[in-house]
Amino acid sequence: MKLFTVEEANEMLPAARSALEKIRGLYSTLGGFRNAAKAAASASEAGGGMRDGARYVKALYEIGKLTTDLHESGIQLKDHERGLIDFPCMRDGRVVLLCWQLGEADRVEWWHEIEAGFAGRQPL
Repeated sequence: MKLFTVEEANEMLPAARSALEKIRGLYSTLGGFRNAAKAAASASEAGGGMRDGARYVKALYEIGKLTTDLHESGIQLKDHERGLIDFPCMRDGRVVLLCWQLGEADRVEWWHEIEAGFAGRQPL
């Protein structure tokens, strides 16, 4: 597990924000395909396909790529709708999570114990 300093987490925020905005948009795109995907599942039994199936698959691929990139950089994606991420960090001799979500300041301002989750956020 990668551990971040507050400064390192802040340096990662512009790229993370961009990825989170793209992920949220792609999930929105997928939502528009929900009924078509259900219909295609029924049609596939009869040899049919899904209209705009290539766009659907591309959106799935892009979500997978973006979330994998975040994970490989050490960032933990907690909620794609809120754009909520955590950065593992060493604080007072134990691992805690620096917490940030879309719409917040351009820097990490919150942390929480691993077990506490978002509800246990405390200011840095």
